[in-house]
Amino acid sequence: MSTEHTRNGSLFTPFNIIAGIILAAGVVVTIMRFTMGLGSVTNLSDNNPWGIWIGFDLLCGVALAAGGYTTSAACYIFGFKRFHGAVRPAILTAFLGYALVVFALHFDVGRPWRLVYPVFYQQGTTSILFEVGLCVFIYLTVLFLEYLPAALEWKGGFDKYRGILVKLTMGLTILGVILSTLHQSSLGALYLIAPSKLHPLWYTPYLPVMFFMSSMFAGLSMVITEGMISHKHFHHKMDDEYNGGYLDLQFAFAKASAWIMAGYLAMKIMGLAMDNRWHYLFTGYGAWWLLEVVGFVVLPCYCYAVGYRDRNIALVRIAAPWTVVGIMLNRFDVSLIAFNWQLPSVDRYFPSLGEIVISLFVVTIGVLAFRFIVTRMPIFYVHPAYKDSSH
Repeated sequence: MSTEHTRNGSLFTPFNIIAGIILAAGVVVTIMRFTMGLGSVTNLSDNNPWGIWIGFDLLCGVALAAGGYTTSAACYIFGFKRFHGAVRPAILTAFLGYALVVFALHFDVGRPWRLVYPVFYQQGTTSILFEVGLCVFIYLTVLFLEYLPAALEWKGGFDKYRGILVKLTMGLTILGVILSTLHQSSLGALYLIAPSKLHPLWYTPYLPVMFFMSSMFAGLSMVITEGMISHKHFHHKMDDEYNGGYLDLQFAFAKASAWIMAGYLAMKIMGLAMDNRWHYLFTGYGAWWLLEVVGFVVLPCYCYAVGYRDRNIALVRIAAPWTVVGIMLNRFDVSLIAFNWQLPSVDRYFPSLGEIVISLFVVTIGVLAFRFIVTRMPIFYVHPAYKDSSH
């Protein structure tokens, strides 16, 4: 990472070499996709029009970027000011996450100039996709405005504009929570129109609520996970304010995640019981559903609860990436694995190499952008010129 580059003065680190290979492959596949069409790089079909570019890049990306609204809400709305140092990293992660979701959508849509049509041209305001698109568009703008003070401090000479943005912090935070509530739940509502395609164990009228609830503990877990990685590679960029509140933040987020995951588990069981679908648990899909629920909800929830009770930070740091993987598994189950479950295996979808390369390409761009910003801008520390001001 950046510390290694600084130490040995070489660009040819293992990380940079791997990132360069992924970027080069991504450029090649991008050219193929936009010159030769979807069929040249994907396994999409009429039966499976949405693949991992939606299941991973969109559904997982939006859920894991929820750390922005959860952290800023904890600090500014609920008054946990001791977590202030963690807000900027969370906002940056969320901003990059949503920006890359929009970027990845260009590969799926195929006509980038038409991506704005649902917002400015199409009048289909009763469509759930319209609501999702509008909310993501506005929330991305909100995240950009929340991130902007750090960029203005880095460049210098923009105190007036920075001051205006700082004064808007509370309003932007509230708007961000409202917008996140809407589009996180609406992503789950998208699948309510396909009761015959989504397996009964995953299909439930509670899907919108489940998507929103899971986004909350996904965002909290992602903040903990991102912090663990950042402490390893960017510790030299962190000041006392960030480091001083980080341990408390991890325990507080562990407690919150445990409670929300317990509520989410109750919703999963209610959805199963409401239509009396217990018999599906004794099938192959039932075993997979139990793996998701027990292996990636119950167990990490228990680890979070015990970790908070015993002040065992190691247990909390195990539960966080475990939960992140569980959220990804859930989104894959709803959008890919349990979708079109009645089709014969020959007609089932499996991502092509080109789709996997593009997903890795998008993630790599995000990691490189995060590294570039945190090594240059005041993300993990307070800019010396603003130590005595409200920020």
